[in-house]
Amino acid sequence: MKSNKHLPTILTLIIIIVGGLSIFAMYNQWYSVEISVSNSGINKINNTPQTLNLKSIIHKAEKNVVQIEAQNGNTNTTGSGFLYNEKGDIITNAHVVENADVIQVRTSNARTYPAAIVGISKDTDVAVIRVPQMANQTPIALEKNQKADIGDEVIALGSPHGFQNTVTLGIISGTQRNFSVDGYDYDDVYQISAQITHGNSGGPLIDRVSGKVIGINSVGTKDGTIGFSIPLTNVINQVEEWSNTVKTANLDFSAEIIENINEEAFKEEAEYLINYFFDSILIRDYISAYTILGSEMQGNTSYSDFREQYVHVVNLSYKNVSTVLTNKNQIEATFKVAYGIKQQNKAAVSDKSAEYKFTVGYENDQLKILDISK
Repeated sequence: MKSNKHLPTILTLIIIIVGGLSIFAMYNQWYSVEISVSNSGINKINNTPQTLNLKSIIHKAEKNVVQIEAQNGNTNTTGSGFLYNEKGDIITNAHVVENADVIQVRTSNARTYPAAIVGISKDTDVAVIRVPQMANQTPIALEKNQKADIGDEVIALGSPHGFQNTVTLGIISGTQRNFSVDGYDYDDVYQISAQITHGNSGGPLIDRVSGKVIGINSVGTKDGTIGFSIPLTNVINQVEEWSNTVKTANLDFSAEIIENINEEAFKEEAEYLINYFFDSILIRDYISAYTILGSEMQGNTSYSDFREQYVHVVNLSYKNVSTVLTNKNQIEATFKVAYGIKQQNKAAVSDKSAEYKFTVGYENDQLKILDISK
């Protein structure tokens, strides 16, 4: 009877010991087994298209979009085009350059170059012209394989009525449109809501999501409400064949730069370059802003120091006050600038304003900002 008195205590101890050993064994089991985590969710995120910043897309594309002026006797035709490879080849519409005696290309940095036809179609409204001085530049990105769908957002760039680098936004409002205009067949083309008018012809149609060229803006209705763009996938093979079979030495034109730049055009392009500088700061693209500075400015200020000057700038706005041509063949432009300075690790912003004078001129055949002063 005495031994039975301690039986519950003994059983309790046995249960505690067994439970402890079980917990210890389970703990070791958890930490000894490698856990495999499925990354399907990660893959899904990575595969989702990321929409690029609209200003960044336009900013990069404008460097490669040109205005084209074709002369045939007393007839002048104005259109657009875009640099698509590193040979200096520009895609445009055939109707822009057909029968031209002289073709001139005006770039976004106010230079005018002669161009020659590399290839031109008699049926499809597409052509390629070459500007040797634009060789070895980074061309615009192309979408060569995938077509757009109805509802896709697009950006159209061109020079309507001579206003260079004009941007219009819209969507793909129809596909597989077929018709003929002035002897050219437009088969399986995009219908777009972005306006296409005189001077837009030959400019790029850019996908809003990827930032790549998906079409060649070609024609529009008289009321300007509907435009049509040739899908790049339809013509890229022919375009590349032309570029690969024609060599620069075979082009029958003078490769000398046309130096006589109109004063008003010079002022306009200087203002454009300064706007480009400000826009680069706005979207925090400090590299592009730094690259358009003259060699003396870059020699006096390293990129890291330049970036440090602007990295805390927010709420930037600017307005042109005056633009004059100096006797040194340079442009002096004064801009009134308002901006905020955000202190590091602080929410407060200090508002500032000042007038800045920009000196713009040519250096090694390129338009550059030579000086910035208050």
